[in-house]
Amino acid sequence: MYGGYGAPPPGPGYGPPPGPPPMGYDMRGAPPPMGPPHGPPTSYQQPTGPIGPPAYQGGPVNFNPQGGMMNGNMPFEYSSMTGRRKALLIGINYAGMSSQLSGCWNDAHNMAQFIQRHAGYKPDDMVVLTDEPGRDMKSIPTRGNMTAAMHWLVKDARPGDALFFHYSGHGGQARATEGDEADGYNETILPLDYQNAGQIEDDELHFRLVRPLPMGCRLTALFDSCHSGTALDLPYVYSTSGNIKEPNVAMGVGKGVLNAAMNYARGDLGGMVSGLFGTFREATNSHSAEEYTRMNRSSGADVIMLSGCKDSQTSADATEAGKATGAMSWAFIKVLTEYPQLTYLQLLNATRDALAMKYSQKPQLSASHPIDMNLLFVI
Repeated sequence: MYGGYGAPPPGPGYGPPPGPPPMGYDMRGAPPPMGPPHGPPTSYQQPTGPIGPPAYQGGPVNFNPQGGMMNGNMPFEYSSMTGRRKALLIGINYAGMSSQLSGCWNDAHNMAQFIQRHAGYKPDDMVVLTDEPGRDMKSIPTRGNMTAAMHWLVKDARPGDALFFHYSGHGGQARATEGDEADGYNETILPLDYQNAGQIEDDELHFRLVRPLPMGCRLTALFDSCHSGTALDLPYVYSTSGNIKEPNVAMGVGKGVLNAAMNYARGDLGGMVSGLFGTFREATNSHSAEEYTRMNRSSGADVIMLSGCKDSQTSADATEAGKATGAMSWAFIKVLTEYPQLTYLQLLNATRDALAMKYSQKPQLSASHPIDMNLLFVI
């Protein structure tokens, strides 16, 4: 349980990972040159040039964010993005295990290069955890190291700061106990030692990464893992039309009524009554979970999460340009390299488009507060 929501327990101090830099980095930790020098905006300003891919140009673009109130009683504030920048990147291949992946090390290093080159993050303000051979013990993504690094990321966060969290590895699900999940399951990520130390559930991720943040502090989180649609338990999930998604109760209710009718036709009155009561419970639970989440997971901080798939889907361990990669990490970098200036709505749609030709997964975008999807995406 993570009740009380005070500051996370202290972990060992984190600075730049010790030891030699990973392959592909020079001795100061700077990545080799990659792509054009321009990148996505790092603060809100009048955009220049085209906004988004041609297919999505012409829509409204806002570059002057305004805070507001959630549900009429909780204030929120967009980050100015002019403060400190810190990043935590985790890539776990589970090397030598039956569940081994291939692209997660590359994802962590590619994302580190991208945000250094294009978004102003400095090597001294980044922690990279991977299970590559030869890594210092402190830089291996065990559960203890991951939670300590999360504490480092959010420690002393202030309004105007820009924090970045990236996870590439296995994701899973565990039965929920707090009534905050419409499907009855918490989403999880799997540390390298998950078999002994346990998975990290979305409730804990929210507690460690979202709850400590002050109003006006930005956290951009990207999860490239299975079942990651609501991995941070953020209450506002957006559709590709820019609207807040509501629980798909109608579909469940429709199925329940149809099944009840079929039972009635077969003369199974007990089955009909049971089916109708089950349908009522499903509708009630979906709405209750949504209300619980918005009451207990909203935040005045400026938290944006992109995930590789819906909670019910898997996220591909892929090969692109002859190199192993997570499909979502690849798509995020590809889209923002080709179209550095995008709105949140354009980013969601363009990322989905980049994956749609080869993959069935559908990236999701969620937030800790209502957002203007026509606002310029800053990182």
